[in-house]
Amino acid sequence: MQNTTRFIVWAVVVALILLIPLVIQFPPFASEVQWNEAVAYGVILLAVGGAYELWRWLKTQNRTYRLAFGVGLLGVILLGWVSGAVGIIGSENNSANLMYWAVPAVGLVGSLISRFKPLGMARTLFAAALVQFLVPVAALIISPEVSWGNAGVIGVFVANSIFAALFAVSALLFRRARVTDSNTVS
Repeated sequence: MQNTTRFIVWAVVVALILLIPLVIQFPPFASEVQWNEAVAYGVILLAVGGAYELWRWLKTQNRTYRLAFGVGLLGVILLGWVSGAVGIIGSENNSANLMYWAVPAVGLVGSLISRFKPLGMARTLFAAALVQFLVPVAALIISPEVSWGNAGVIGVFVANSIFAALFAVSALLFRRARVTDSNTVS
């Protein structure tokens, strides 16, 4: 049953991706949708399939691990949204905001290296929190004349502290998930 559901989900995702080029050929889409948007739609559909796989895998983990993963993922999603939509350091067009991509990169690499084990994930999220907090420090060192926008330097550090706190809470929850796992095993 589960393999059937999995097959159906991926079949729908692949079918929709394959239909995108066909659909954008006809009015009213032909003049409005461009191929780069079609590729973006395909990536979004693949992300939906990946989210389904992630949900299936997280169901096998304990509650604290799932909560820790959710808090960390929420932090990354909000960070991407805020830095991409309005920008944290000045406006969204400020190139200093590109340094925030280091945070999810640290999270991804650390997660893969630790093979998603709770202790490794805790270390990874602590590292992500540190990188998050160091981004405006690096912006100050690299380019002191960078535009900080209406929030100013202190406002940027406050916003960064909020994101860093999300990652630190996630790391603490991963540490707790490790303790919970070791208590249930022994």
